[in-house]
Amino acid sequence: MAQQLILVTGAARCGKSEWAESLAIASDRAVTYIATATVDPADPEWQARIDRHQQRRPATWQTMATVEDLAQQIEGAEPTQCLLIDSLGTWVANLLDRSDVEWEKIAQALLAVLPTSRGTIIMVAEETGWGVVPAYPSGRLFRDRLGMLTRQIGSISSTVYLVTGGHVLNLSQLGQKLDR
Repeated sequence: MAQQLILVTGAARCGKSEWAESLAIASDRAVTYIATATVDPADPEWQARIDRHQQRRPATWQTMATVEDLAQQIEGAEPTQCLLIDSLGTWVANLLDRSDVEWEKIAQALLAVLPTSRGTIIMVAEETGWGVVPAYPSGRLFRDRLGMLTRQIGSISSTVYLVTGGHVLNLSQLGQKLDR
């Protein structure tokens, strides 16, 4: 696997993370798992989800956590590394309290560093907006920010996969990129 940017997207609980993990293993590179979730001791169900993800990962993988500085984590990647970022949706949720100006600056920093990375990057992103418009402003803000960021990352990715219904579709082979 040459240096590249791979986007794995799909609905909740569809197998996105497992597919991304299999791609990371196939890269034959040293894998660094970048977790965007924050641990909440008051939420045992959330901790159980985190534990399931951790149990699937090979012991040889390094794990790093980030709440905001995703661009900085990517910037330091070595050519021999594969960064697996799981997930973009959680990262966006971490930053919902940021103003539109702050958010735009953070998102643009991420978009600027992705094409220049020397390592292979695999990003997991949740699909949103396939149902009703969220009834609350924070839900609409999340949907809009994640949807736009996923689209922008997809447009610069070498490969985009959609995981749904227990199947993986290579959208880069089946589909066509939208004009920017």
